[in-house]
Amino acid sequence: MKCKILTILGVMTVLSASGQVYKDPTATPHQRAESIVAEMTLQEKVSLMQHQSPAIERLGIKQYNWWNEALHGVGRAGTATVFPQPIGMAASFDDRLLYDVFTAVSDEARAKNSMAKKEGPLNIYQGLTFWTPNVNIFRDPRWGRGHETYGEDPYLTSRMGLSVVRGLQGDSFEGGNYRGDRALNYYKLMACAKHYAVHSGPEWSRHSFNAKNIAARDLCETYLPAFKSLVEDGDVKQVMCAYNRYEDEPCCGSNQLLQNILRGEWGFDGVVVSDCGAIGDFYNDGCHKTEPDPQHAATAAVRAGTDLECGGVYGWLVDAVSKGIIDEKEIDKSVTRVMNMRYRLGEMDDDALVEWTKIPADVVDSDAHKALARQMALESIVLLKNDGTLPLSKDMKIGLLGPNANDSIMQWGNYNGYPTSTSTLLSELSARVPEENLVYVPGISYTSDKVINSYFDQTRASNGLPGFDARYWNDKNKNRTPDVTAIVSQPISFSSTGATVWAPGVALGGFAAEFSTVFTPRESGEIVFSVQTIGWTWIEVNGQGLFWGNDCKSGEAAKYQVEAGKDYNINIHYYCEDMTGDALSLDFGSQRPIDKQEIINRLADVDVVVFAGGISPQLEGEEKAVSVEGFRGGDREIIELPKSQSELLAALRDAGKKVVFVNYSGSAIALTDEAVPAAALLQAWYPGQAGGEAVADVLFGDYNPSGKLPITFYTSTDELPDFQDYSMKNRTYRYYQGKPLYHFGHGLSYTDFQIGKAKIKNKKGVGAVLTVPVTNKGKMAGTETVQVYVSRPADVDGPSMQLRDFARVELRPGETKKVEFKLDENAFLWFDPANEEMLPLAGDYIIRYGSSSDAAQLQSVKFTYKP
Repeated sequence: MKCKILTILGVMTVLSASGQVYKDPTATPHQRAESIVAEMTLQEKVSLMQHQSPAIERLGIKQYNWWNEALHGVGRAGTATVFPQPIGMAASFDDRLLYDVFTAVSDEARAKNSMAKKEGPLNIYQGLTFWTPNVNIFRDPRWGRGHETYGEDPYLTSRMGLSVVRGLQGDSFEGGNYRGDRALNYYKLMACAKHYAVHSGPEWSRHSFNAKNIAARDLCETYLPAFKSLVEDGDVKQVMCAYNRYEDEPCCGSNQLLQNILRGEWGFDGVVVSDCGAIGDFYNDGCHKTEPDPQHAATAAVRAGTDLECGGVYGWLVDAVSKGIIDEKEIDKSVTRVMNMRYRLGEMDDDALVEWTKIPADVVDSDAHKALARQMALESIVLLKNDGTLPLSKDMKIGLLGPNANDSIMQWGNYNGYPTSTSTLLSELSARVPEENLVYVPGISYTSDKVINSYFDQTRASNGLPGFDARYWNDKNKNRTPDVTAIVSQPISFSSTGATVWAPGVALGGFAAEFSTVFTPRESGEIVFSVQTIGWTWIEVNGQGLFWGNDCKSGEAAKYQVEAGKDYNINIHYYCEDMTGDALSLDFGSQRPIDKQEIINRLADVDVVVFAGGISPQLEGEEKAVSVEGFRGGDREIIELPKSQSELLAALRDAGKKVVFVNYSGSAIALTDEAVPAAALLQAWYPGQAGGEAVADVLFGDYNPSGKLPITFYTSTDELPDFQDYSMKNRTYRYYQGKPLYHFGHGLSYTDFQIGKAKIKNKKGVGAVLTVPVTNKGKMAGTETVQVYVSRPADVDGPSMQLRDFARVELRPGETKKVEFKLDENAFLWFDPANEEMLPLAGDYIIRYGSSSDAAQLQSVKFTYKP
């Protein structure tokens, strides 16, 4: 052992003497970064500041791609466990379970990274730097990406965001693994707080939008706290700057956001990465246009502190240096930070030195992780309304219909992986209910009151039978003989879920396909194509392009006039990237109105109708090319349930049917009694791979729902301020002046909880503890989430109340537990107008506690805080 130590020390001495400190794994990451940057040419430095970083063999630097996703499971990288969408996980109010979820995610990420390294250089979605969590505030329910966030409240978002960061980076739940004398040598992964800052739509204008005249209060109280918490308390190692401008400066070029606040006030020492293509927005027409050309755009971003670009503009930095626009020393700061992070991950060292590389491949979508996905899905479901209809008896005859009854792709949300199996509500009810007791009515659309009468039987493949000729290429090059040919003898419906290939010999991802047929209609008229696709799809009839889209779903994707007896050549072209997932469902025919009476007749003898309604992440999401009434560019224009669903629900009501409505959405929908005449309402979000099991467990009472709303549900679009107005006036539970349909924090149970009178120990100030007794007065075990809100009566311009703590309490029937909450200085952080910052302010407060933010049911106690 002594000889071994001496040898290592000898190597260290030689390396230090030669100046090659970067080769010494015992040196600090920063020392190694400075050492290796000193060896680089300008071109090499610039190449490493781009997300697709090439290898520099002479310095031992491997090819690396910084872009990876893990929004709710390892995303876009093939098989992975798919947990509920973040807005659903926020509804659990269970930050400990969320930490366990992202510990599982980081296990899968490390395992997949190890497998990828064995196959060659790392490409996109194979690295250790993950661009999640999204901690923007879901201030307006119309924002299409709101379901990627943890809701409308800064405190809840901060707590949940900390669990994501710590789980991903390999920290403990409480934090501290990377600090002190016993700190871990290498980070497990690196998380990323995004999108910094003041970013929450609209999607359609994000490349030119200017968040201007933002009140200091709104900035400090709403838009920045989660980022501050993740930096100061979570040690997050990446921050992604947003597309939009903040006070006239693009966020990725904002000295105020990046230099003064992020690095100056908060002490952030990690990497700032641009959102993808954001630097191009500095100079491109139709975007911000704050800079004249790419050289000045790249310079502005680097000077503001954006170290790494997702895009292709930073390559112009070499030219910018030659023209004297920027000095090479300014570039050195950023590339040093970039290399520092690579050393801290262990990515530059031998795997034998990095403990995380030992995580085995069989953790990916393992049984344990599947169970975790199911538990999180269970805890995410919110019981909004119940007249006693739920839970259902297992011997009832059940009718099932709705656009989300059997849509696994909807359940996966966005930025998702691809599980080995997914349970839908149809598959799960079919497994639990005798066949004679389940009536399923397919064909219900999200937004249309029409269905397609398929003309597939009027097609002709090369074998003379109905169908399509299919040709597959296991790459992008279609200018050669196909790798696989086949005949598709039924309407096109493919997905590689569960590692299922589209045809024998076709690759799992990264392939191109063409489907062609001759269509001879029996009748003249208009035909309509319905499409659901993950990957790029375009439709041609007789060489005329009719539709082109990616990651979308439409019952009316394209229309075309045909004449009876005439031949039409239909060609469907498809392409998907490697490991990003693939799916295509396509049919065409004539449209006819939904026959509501026919549906009612089919449901004549059922005891209850379960309507799986709502919307889909293929309607609401990131910058989407959606052309559907009520939706624009990924955002929603109205929050009402699509009219076609409301009309069908009204027909069921008029027919005397008892309806349980299961709403799948990533945002608040105006589920009023008039729009949704239902006996019970469940909010299921986008519940992930175990969604069918979880919803069925709740419907039948095998699990007592415990979810709480992380957003406010409003009664109509008319109650909302202008979407593009970033003022918090009349927004979220903290500032809304009307009466919500369902309050933030609302969620019912199958049992009855009683929250008793609270007591405060040391009521005079520092070290106070609030003790709240909670009793289960019902006959079923359950979980209540006690929520603590703080109000400051003297602040007439401030929020009505702010969430300051919460705790989940599991109780058996008749059981009482006392829950304690510390009333420390963080509970009394309040906006100080004089200093324009959040400070623990002395004064009189009202401590409110209960099961939601509904003031009518909250109890309260007065408290004077004295720092």
